[in-house]
Amino acid sequence: MATAASSVEVRQWMADFVAETLRGNTLEQLVARLDAQVVDRVPELVDQDLRRDLEASTRAHALAVLGGLTQDTLDYAVPQQAHAFARTLAQRGYDLRVLLRVYHVGQEAALDYMTDVIEERRLPDRFERVALLRMFERSTRWVNTSVEVLTDTYTRERERGLRAALNQRTEIVRALLSGEDPDPDHASARLGFRLAQRQVAAVLWTDAEAPGRAAPPVPGDIDGEYAAAHPIGGPDSDGGNDELGLLERTAVRMAHALGGGGILTVPAGSSALWAWLPVDSDSVAVPTKTVVAAPVRIALGVPGVGTAGFRQSHREAIAARQVAERAVIDMGRVVSYAQVEPAYLAGADAPAMRALIRRELGPLAGPGANSARLRETLLAYLRSHRSPEGAAAQLGVHKNTVRYRIQRIEELLARRIDECGLRLELALECAAIYGV
Repeated sequence: MATAASSVEVRQWMADFVAETLRGNTLEQLVARLDAQVVDRVPELVDQDLRRDLEASTRAHALAVLGGLTQDTLDYAVPQQAHAFARTLAQRGYDLRVLLRVYHVGQEAALDYMTDVIEERRLPDRFERVALLRMFERSTRWVNTSVEVLTDTYTRERERGLRAALNQRTEIVRALLSGEDPDPDHASARLGFRLAQRQVAAVLWTDAEAPGRAAPPVPGDIDGEYAAAHPIGGPDSDGGNDELGLLERTAVRMAHALGGGGILTVPAGSSALWAWLPVDSDSVAVPTKTVVAAPVRIALGVPGVGTAGFRQSHREAIAARQVAERAVIDMGRVVSYAQVEPAYLAGADAPAMRALIRRELGPLAGPGANSARLRETLLAYLRSHRSPEGAAAQLGVHKNTVRYRIQRIEELLARRIDECGLRLELALECAAIYGV
């Protein structure tokens, strides 16, 4: 009856095996065999530089594992070459799953090699089982330790690379918005966004009740002062929080809705995002129901071309957001500068705007429901080019109702509407958005 192999016998056999493996070309043949199996099953490792880093990592791992076969400890120090390989995968932009596959395939390849060696040497049964079990225990600990340590290495390098890329985009965007005109082709290549195309700027943010929401912009501050007061790419703008992730996804949906072109985004705070999207025309219609939902809100500029259009559309998007946040009415989830330009321009100087409303509207500037109804009717009437029928269609009332209200308005204003100019319509626009 066969007796079980003693630990001394197994350790001696392992020591002989390690010594033989380290002599001559055996180690290089082992490394080549393991790498070949890894490359065959991990097709991402296609070029020579990646394979060179893989070879150095495999050789260092093999030396560490072989040295541990004769020791009772199961602790392994992950070699620097393995850290270098993990950093290379992160720098190349490969998913973490590629690194994990490399190690799981490597473990299988190592066990296959050890099994072949034991079969070739025709070990007694009492040795074979103990040797395989020892190899399995060591390889499992080796993979688990390596994966745990190198996942941290990969993640740190990936985050460093993403921060570097974000910082590069941020600096270029900051330069463009401050009025600089770098070479457009060079800037486009570094941004990954073609500046020469027709584009529209967007500002995405979350409602006030959303947690962690950034402070609203200062009214009227849309140039260099705004950029200085609201730095982009700050410590909280790494895309890692839930709100920025939500805004990024919304921006991508909007890009698809507008034609599916590439999109440029830059975090503007912990819950705000600046974006630029390619468009085909000056008319931009965002399908609100399929693109945006609470708590996200979007402000759009007017499409423009080139670096000048990049800047101007962004200024307009910032302005549209200011109007949306100061409005006393619900302006919807998407607000475009084109629809609020008069109110923005008039509202930039709040005291002057209030004086305009009081002067032009007089008795119509009262707080009651009747005054509000008359203001709404008059604004619809003016927007319809003084057509009772057009205003009635907008308001959902009879045209005679519009005529009666216009007559009442003229009595209150003590002048005919036909004698009134642009100031009256501007005052009505401001009252409708900002209140009286």
